[in-house]
Amino acid sequence: MALYKTLTISNTTKVFIWKIEETIDELKTGISLTESNETRYNSMHSEIHQKGFLSIRHLLKEVGLTDADLHYDEHGKPHLTNGRYISITHSFEFTGIIFSYETPVGIDIEKQRDKILKIAFKFTPIEEYKTIANSEALISKLTIVWGAKESLYKIYGKQKLAFLHHIYIEDFKFADEKTTGEIRYNGEESSYNIQFLEFEGFTCVYAY
Repeated sequence: MALYKTLTISNTTKVFIWKIEETIDELKTGISLTESNETRYNSMHSEIHQKGFLSIRHLLKEVGLTDADLHYDEHGKPHLTNGRYISITHSFEFTGIIFSYETPVGIDIEKQRDKILKIAFKFTPIEEYKTIANSEALISKLTIVWGAKESLYKIYGKQKLAFLHHIYIEDFKFADEKTTGEIRYNGEESSYNIQFLEFEGFTCVYAY
């Protein structure tokens, strides 16, 4: 089975990334689904979504969890019991989770694609990046910003939060592999640490 990468943030917080290279039957081996999640799985029409769903269950095993430990609220945010936190992501052949015993967490994996240049104005003040002349570098930077905002959105876990107006990411250098971010909404502010990495044309960003 293809556990691709493990990242240790602290003694209580870890990231696990899976590269999907298995068949459906191989991914079904060694896991069991609750009745509701079996129904959810069967409703998926895309094989890549089915594979992503199953591979996440293998990542749960990495932290001693099963499908039955995971439940979702009315906003679709995943939750665990006993004061534990989790966030989940899936993009093409990669899936990932961030798991913590002590702090709310968020994670996002995105494929680096030039279409982000067309939608950047919807989630970040694009004029901030006009000094980046290289198109490839701009795509990379914007993908990190999107992933960071998506990670914070997942931590907040409720609708009506606008990427452009409520989530702020501190500018960063690629070499730093980290930055900070804030959610400012309804007169409240909360700050988070953000880290990122790139691999095989994908970007992973996680926040805590």
